[in-house]
Amino acid sequence: MIAVTGHGHVVLGEGFEARCDPAPWVRVRKSRKYMGVQDDLAVVATGRALAQAGLGEDAGHPLGERAGLYLAVGYIPFERRHADPVLAHSLDDAGAFSMERFAADGYRKAHPLVTFRCLPNMPAYHVSASFDVQGPYFVGYPGAAQVYQALEEACFALEAGSVDVALVGGVACQRNFLVEHHFQRLVPPVSAESLRDAGAVVVLEREAAATARSAPVLARLTSMTLDYTAFDPRDGLPRHAESAQAGEAPAVPIGLELGPASLFWALGMALERRVGPESFVHRLESRDGIRAESRWRLW
Repeated sequence: MIAVTGHGHVVLGEGFEARCDPAPWVRVRKSRKYMGVQDDLAVVATGRALAQAGLGEDAGHPLGERAGLYLAVGYIPFERRHADPVLAHSLDDAGAFSMERFAADGYRKAHPLVTFRCLPNMPAYHVSASFDVQGPYFVGYPGAAQVYQALEEACFALEAGSVDVALVGGVACQRNFLVEHHFQRLVPPVSAESLRDAGAVVVLEREAAATARSAPVLARLTSMTLDYTAFDPRDGLPRHAESAQAGEAPAVPIGLELGPASLFWALGMALERRVGPESFVHRLESRDGIRAESRWRLW
């Protein structure tokens, strides 16, 4: 059985946390200048999950080569203040975009560190560097369903014995000009008010290994399904629908857009609210044609 021994999440915005500070977990202070919001979220969520699982150097259980990282990262974030200077120096005399001017001058107006703060593989780097994760890794991009791909890869690795610990999660920086613009163009559009910057990570282990080191088993993954149906984008995107169900209560739609963080945020909330053993089911229909479901037993 695949067991959850730790979980951590952070959501920013109204009704949630105002900020997240990765400084307690960042090994090299100078690396902070390379970190964007999605990197901060990933490090904080991972740090909280590992602390609960009793893993890491401080807990006497370093990760190293037997720990893998399986992460899904949301859409590339970009602030308007970074884009405006690039555009201003990429227009021709008639005010139209000029690739020639962009290549000669426009792209030079972007701050050189912005690239590091936007790339979807950077959260994985900062997590691995901060917590000494040296094993295999997987990075998916950019929708909510991609975290299921990460979960599937992590389960394969644990069952094959190629890792003893799998850090699995999702992170998305969405309250910014570029991502908000993308969601506004969808049919139907998604309001900026429903978007959140979010990160959520769980620690997975084989249950026997977790029990051997007296780790808490918070939940067990009992089943998972993952299917894809091809579609013609000219006919529109598939609808997005997501729900969570704990115990005997009816399934509740997840009304916020948390990107790839949604599954493990919902699982983490169920773990925090439970009063005894109960089931948890997460269901997702994504805009990229993926249908996924996972069932968990919470303890």
